[in-house]
Formats: sequence, C-alpha cells, structure tokens
Amino acid sequence: FQGIFVLGLPYALLHSGYSGLFLIILAAALCCYTGKILITCLYEENEDGQLIRVRDTYEDIANACCKKLSPKLGGIVVNVTQVMELIMTCILYLVVSGNLLSHSFPYVPMTEKAWSVIAFVTLLPCVFIKTLKIVSKLSQLCSLVHFIIILVVMTYCLTQIHQWSWAKFRLSIEFEDFLVSVGVIIFSYTSQIFLPTLEGNMKNPGEFRCMLNWTHFFACVLKTAFALTAFLTWGEETKEVITDNLPSFLQTLVNLCLLTKALLSYPLPFFTATEIVYVCISRSNHSSYRSPLFSLGVRGSFLLLTLLMAMFIPHFALLMGLTGSVTGAAMTFLLPSLFHLKLKWKKLSFLEKCADIFVFILGFLCSLAGIVCSIKGLLAVLG
Repeated sequence: FQGIFVLGLPYALLHSGYSGLFLIILAAALCCYTGKILITCLYEENEDGQLIRVRDTYEDIANACCKKLSPKLGGIVVNVTQVMELIMTCILYLVVSGNLLSHSFPYVPMTEKAWSVIAFVTLLPCVFIKTLKIVSKLSQLCSLVHFIIILVVMTYCLTQIHQWSWAKFRLSIEFEDFLVSVGVIIFSYTSQIFLPTLEGNMKNPGEFRCMLNWTHFFACVLKTAFALTAFLTWGEETKEVITDNLPSFLQTLVNLCLLTKALLSYPLPFFTATEIVYVCISRSNHSSYRSPLFSLGVRGSFLLLTLLMAMFIPHFALLMGLTGSVTGAAMTFLLPSLFHLKLKWKKLSFLEKCADIFVFILGFLCSLAGIVCSIKGLLAVLG
C-alpha cells in the first residue's frame, strides 16, 4: 500500500486542499472494503453452513458471474485487464529507474533510456523467480527502503516546522486539478489484483480481514502524516514528486533509495503477470507448455517486452494514466462491487447492497474523469 504514489500525495494536497485529507481517509476505507468483498466472493457456504473456498483467483470469480453468458468470458476480461495493468506498472518502474539514475549521476554522458537498460540488466534474475516467498522477501526489503525515504523527508520537514502555516491550505480548488488529486490518492491504495493470491498463501486465511483493517489503517495514518508535513513545509512550491523539493545533498541519497525501491518493487507485478499468462497457456493439453523451459521463456519474453515498451513508446506517462484510469478503477471498484452483488445478492442486507452500488458508481465516475483528463493531456501533447 506504500508505493511510489505516496511521493505524489503532498502535490495532491496542493490541488485538493482540506478535501484531500478527507479523501486519504475515504480512499483507505473504500479500498479496504472492496478488498474484503472480493475475498468474500471466493467462498460459498456448504450444507452445514460452513464457508468453503471454492474459487482461487480473480478469474474464477469473473467466470462464476458470467457463466450464463459465456463460461470463460469473465475470466478473459479480468485476465487481460490484470495483465495490462501489471505490465504498465513494470514499465513504469523501468522508466522511473532510468530517470532516477540520470538525476543521480548527471555528469555521466548517458541518456535516460540507456540508464533504463542498465536497470533492466539488474532485473534479469527475475526470470528465475518461481514462488511468492521470494517475492515477499524482496517486498519486505522494499518496505524497509520506503520507510527510510519517508523518515528522511519527514525529518527534514520537521526541522522546518517554524515555517509551517495552515494558511497554505486552499479552500477553493480547480475541478480538473482536483480530479488528478483523486486519482493519485485512490490509486495509492490499490492492491486488489494481489489479494486472492495473498489470502490463498496465508498460513491462517481467517486473519485476512483483520490484516486488511490494520494495514489500511496504518497506511492511512502514514500517508496523512507524510502528505501533511511535506505540504506544510513547501506550500505552493510543492512539486509533483516531493523529493525534488529536497536540498541537493539529500536529493542524491533519496534518489538512490527510490531507485532501490523501484527495482525491488518490480518482481511483484512481474511475477503476478507471468503467472496469470503461464497458467492460461498451460491449461492446454500440450505437454511442452508445462515444461520449466517454457515457463522460463514466458518470463524472459515478458521481461524483454517491458524494456522495449519503456524504450520506444512516446508519452508513456500519459498512456499509463489512461490505462490506469480504466484498469485501476475497474479492478479496484467496479468489478469487486459488481461481482459481490451478482454472487451474494440474496444474502446481502439492504445497506450492503447500497454500499456496493455506491462504490460501483464512484468507481465509474473516477474512471470516466481519469479517461477524460488523460485524453486531454495526450491531445495537448500531440497538438
């Protein structure tokens, strides 16, 4: 939950004012809720009234909802959406790595794309990752690096406490800028793609809901504290990535930490995307599709694809925003609420149905607004 998006939260407060603080709390509550209802869709009651896990993946849930239309239609839509978002995330980490390296070593005569290739080389061992345990260890290191970054930024901000002023918060906001803030805040919490796999790998799945409550609570507290202290320090001068506001002697240190975080973050979406594709392909009866060599080939192809897209697609950030508005909102709000209503309608109370419908409408509006803003940005760049 504490991804690179966190570094954009102070900038989001710049454009959303006091409402941004409310949005950080609301987004945590909504994303926690959709995570819970998504996992609920994996279970059904048996004859004794006990909950039994009858589905394993997001795809299984989608197929169960769409079986009257087509047995595999829902799964195909979900898998395509998941893989698109995961690949875009991997590419973003490569692009960010190249950018950070070029800013950390400005005197080396290399382009950002060349630095991205160097970052890509360090990621080659990802093709040998076979289990989620390895990914979890890397994610743990990633979290440690992230807290170092947050600690450095917040410590510097606290040294500037004499400059703080609540007058820096705006009451009036521009609608389009506010929509950008909504996107940054909401999608800093998204994790629904990973939740079915995570819950299935827990030693005690019964603790999942408790785990989700506490992680979202602490993520909300940390995001609010970080965004608030950084914004109160720099006010109107707050930049899109808050580390750009730091003095030069701290910028290099933080940029290198961010680089480490980006590289350690890459394996999770990469592993998830390749597992989805490999499972879909290996369902074929052809035995060669299940060989270790074929699995290695799938991972290697994906790794190369992320590099090529990072190198050769122009205006990638805007395309990422457009794709994220569609896939992010769909996987986080639209599909969990829709699937929950479809599979559990008869067992839901009136308030639960209203909550699901509210989340669905909110997700649709967020997606629509993000698409409009991204297309306007692309049209402006393309003239």
